Amino acid sequence: MSDLDCQARSRRNFLLSAIIMPVGLTGCTTISYTEKRKPSLIADLQVEDDAFRELEARYAAFEDDGHLVPAVPFRNMKRQHYRQRVVDPTGEQPGTVVVDTAGRFLYLVESGGTAMRYGVGIGREGFAWQGEGVIHWRQHWPRWKPPAEMIARNPSLERFSVANGGMEPGVSNPLGARALYIFQNGQDTLYRLHGTPEWNSIGKATSSGCVRLVNQDVIDLYNRVPYHARIVVLQEVHALQPQLPA
Repeated sequence: MSDLDCQARSRRNFLLSAIIMPVGLTGCTTISYTEKRKPSLIADLQVEDDAFRELEARYAAFEDDGHLVPAVPFRNMKRQHYRQRVVDPTGEQPGTVVVDTAGRFLYLVESGGTAMRYGVGIGREGFAWQGEGVIHWRQHWPRWKPPAEMIARNPSLERFSVANGGMEPGVSNPLGARALYIFQNGQDTLYRLHGTPEWNSIGKATSSGCVRLVNQDVIDLYNRVPYHARIVVLQEVHALQPQLPA
């Protein structure tokens, strides 16, 4: 083979290599893109998994002052009723508690334009009062002492009257793990924020009680609410506009 033939063959081989190489590189690029997508999908799943674990821990069973508080089956609740931080829809000062009776939410206003929102159930007494007051008294594992009006409607509750010392604290106590007592102008309004083991009553109108939260949430509220916090109770439908999470 002549030198000219060898040079021509070498030139053809070089050109062929130049054509083939981009195909190979394109293949590598495709693989690399696929590999880059995998961590994103895994990260998305990780976020969902972390959120689930956080909810599981938030509503898990626990012991508190000798009382075993059962877990809340949060997967059976509506997501809107989970304790969560949202954009504040109230316009109230930080530290104010706002009860949206019609919406079945309680807000604890925070600084920075947010509020901690809790799903609540509203009992008969919860519809009986509205306005502004002060959380004058707070009780850790309270005794339940039904008022005379309630005993008049249900005489079997006499054994839990004030005179008889009330019902012993405990998970079955209607006030649950914590109770916050609302006063107005120095007088007890008989309006209460309290715990309950009846998770399925959250978001509903109930036959008794005032404003009930699951025990895990009422403990969280109890720990956050400032001393002598102002409270506003709204009964009007659509008094507050729903807000997206912060």
